[in-house]
Amino acid sequence: CPPNGQGVIALLLLNIMGGVEAGGDPLCPDRLHFEIEAGRLAYHDRAAYLADPGQVEVPVGWLLSGAHADDLRRAINPAKAMTGMPKLPGPEHKDTVYITVVDKDRNACSFINTLYFGFGSGLMAPDSGVVLHNRGMSFSLDPTHPNCIAPGKRPMHTIIPGMVTKGGKTVMSYGVMGGEYQAYGHMQFLSRMFDFGLDIQEAQDLPRVFPNPQSGEVQAESGLPERVANALRAKGHTLVAPEKPIGGSQAIWIDWDEGVLTGGSDPRKDGCALGY
Repeated sequence: CPPNGQGVIALLLLNIMGGVEAGGDPLCPDRLHFEIEAGRLAYHDRAAYLADPGQVEVPVGWLLSGAHADDLRRAINPAKAMTGMPKLPGPEHKDTVYITVVDKDRNACSFINTLYFGFGSGLMAPDSGVVLHNRGMSFSLDPTHPNCIAPGKRPMHTIIPGMVTKGGKTVMSYGVMGGEYQAYGHMQFLSRMFDFGLDIQEAQDLPRVFPNPQSGEVQAESGLPERVANALRAKGHTLVAPEKPIGGSQAIWIDWDEGVLTGGSDPRKDGCALGY
């Protein structure tokens, strides 16, 4: 069974966007509009169904079915932002760190960790100095909700360590930080590489947008061209400037034929690509 995280939503988003013509520009307003609307629908599914699969039956097969992706894709109006989508409950997820390493034998590690808040629960294990997280805030207090708090239950969380494989080999180890953004960020990063042909660094550098599931507003980074922003507004989107850059990411591409490793590091966060 899957972990108690939102990785399944990243896959759902990729399924939805897999049926959309990419075009030639990842910042095309029509493309971004479709990504935004797909994000709203996918995150609504996240809020409705994701929980600890050890205690709740999560409908993974249905969520990742081609039929469900087709249904959600058909629900998107290519000319107009949807209205009436409920604002989703829950605190803002933040303060995640990510590292990826590939060794000389091409063993890859994709590692992501978070305390949730800056110092997590504020409690530290005195023998080790390890600070304990406060992920329990992600539980719902609604007793009818799949993610309701219960003894021994794990809350739905946001972290997704990622890998891309081809022919039984790992070709990329990567991760996206940014709390809520992570599932959407996986879709954006992978789409920009595989749909639009950007390299591992270009795909991370490009300006980002993100439909905030709590407010319903679209966060848009300052690097987004004004003509694109205006076109999104004309479709009915409310754009706001994020308080800080949207997310962060790191990645290593493995070229098995050439024997070359290519690292990319997001300039939005501390971090760098290093060979050793």
